[in-house]
Amino acid sequence: MAKIFHFPHVEYFDNLALFSLMGFAGILELAGGILNLMGLFTRPIAFILSGEMAFAYFMGHASKGFFPILNQGEGAILFCFIFLYLSMAGAGLWSLDRLIFGRRVRVEI
Repeated sequence: MAKIFHFPHVEYFDNLALFSLMGFAGILELAGGILNLMGLFTRPIAFILSGEMAFAYFMGHASKGFFPILNQGEGAILFCFIFLYLSMAGAGLWSLDRLIFGRRVRVEI
């Protein structure tokens, strides 16, 4: 919300252009976060957001060192793996995916 609506205010995002790389990331994060919160199209959205977080880590943090604890990339890595888990596990019982599509699809290995 800080990137798109400037709330809560973050000074770094004051002059952020909507059609920039950071602006596109903000749109993905806001729309994907809302869809994941509702549990709608959870698997594909979470997979896209996982890739976006991995991209953010390598673009913004990895140049300062590989390990997240040393380059302040803990949040990006954390969300990357949380979204990767959600893309495999699905939304769960109380999701709109289950309400709309009926049954929960399981991936068996």
